[in-house]
Amino acid sequence: MQLEGRNVVVVGLGRSGIASAQLCLRRGAKVVATDSIAREKAPAQMLALEGHGATLVLGGHEGVDWAAADLVVISPGVPPFAALAQVERSGREVIGELELASRLVAAPIALVGGTNGKSTVTTLLGQMLEHGGRKVFAGGNLGTPLAEVVDEPFDALVLEISSFQAERIPTLHARAAALLNITDDHLDRYPDFAAYAQAKGNMFVGMGPQDVAVIPAGDEVCARQAARGLARVVTFGPGGQVRAESGWLVDEVHGWRVELASMKLQGAHNALNACASMAMAAAMGGTEQGARQALSTFAGLSHRTVLVGEVGGVRYYDDSKGTNVGAAVAALRGMREGRAVLIAGGRDKQGSYEPLVDTLRERGRALVLIGEAADRIAQAARGAIAVYRAATMDEAVQRASELAQAGDAVLLSPACSSFDMYKNYAERGDAFAAAVRRLVAGTSPLPAPIPRSGGEPGGAS
Repeated sequence: MQLEGRNVVVVGLGRSGIASAQLCLRRGAKVVATDSIAREKAPAQMLALEGHGATLVLGGHEGVDWAAADLVVISPGVPPFAALAQVERSGREVIGELELASRLVAAPIALVGGTNGKSTVTTLLGQMLEHGGRKVFAGGNLGTPLAEVVDEPFDALVLEISSFQAERIPTLHARAAALLNITDDHLDRYPDFAAYAQAKGNMFVGMGPQDVAVIPAGDEVCARQAARGLARVVTFGPGGQVRAESGWLVDEVHGWRVELASMKLQGAHNALNACASMAMAAAMGGTEQGARQALSTFAGLSHRTVLVGEVGGVRYYDDSKGTNVGAAVAALRGMREGRAVLIAGGRDKQGSYEPLVDTLRERGRALVLIGEAADRIAQAARGAIAVYRAATMDEAVQRASELAQAGDAVLLSPACSSFDMYKNYAERGDAFAAAVRRLVAGTSPLPAPIPRSGGEPGGAS
């Protein structure tokens, strides 16, 4: 891709936008970088773009000369707006950071998409390939943008891809792509579930017969998306070609077998993640031994069902990255404890909470709600489980500790984004862990105790 001398507008200056602007500048482009943030609130790394030769337009995009743009690179968090549509109608490209960077790398690409499990599979797949002797970059939506590392010599690129990123990848080609699942999410951005699924499936479009699409066995939604390309399909999970069976993880396509008991990750959902990772590793030229080593050492990611404390026979788990209903359901179903007090809530994504309520009927002891979505979740749970409210994370943890019984779990898996109370899911998870530490130490700022029988089923205390 030739960037030298071209006029490039980069819209949205989070980490991927800044990486895109820096990449274009290094390749000799004339860059206008724009963001809605006011200049006085802009972070130093954003302002530093001016020192590298970019023109910075802050406080909105009104000062951008869109007619002069040869190419627009838009960050995934920026929703469509009129000027972008006008650029596209003129025949000029509007692409995302992943598309931009993919045109400038040579190593084969593995894409990991889906509503839940993306980060775990991306990381685990990267480790499988590394243990197989490959030099691997694992990033994308997971953390480091691909645009930051296009000049480094990798043997394989493993990229987590969100639906927002997948909206603008017209030529991105993956050697292997996994769509782990699709459940309701981001319906505050998409008009309906079909549009969300369509965005997820864009990663298959550029694939050919020599490539591999990895999807869950029996999942018609994922199968329809995989069929948009020409890749060979490999299925995982119960009834799939890569599955957990009689104490083993079995890849019948390549003859791989890994003992399930050797996995450091716990939970049925992580057995599925392991199967998907194995299918992808084989497609990317990995080895059985590399898969075995990674599975025996990878303990999981921060804020993904991590045990943060135990008191009174109750274990406390941080699953703050469970930002949608499907993730919270998977966390509840994957717990080894028979019952859990769930702490949920945050900024509502406008999906249905019914799957979560159904799971709480089976696995829930009680439900403690925080954040903006509390009313809507409480309404969905009415009559199914006892519901309580909390104004702070400390109060939520204390309430949950009073409701839990020995042998139970207290699980933070919010089923919502964090932006009503916290800057991101990591800050929310850290707040939960700190509250649990205070509870264990006996220094929690305690609210008034509640009766052990408190809360009518589905009511609010």
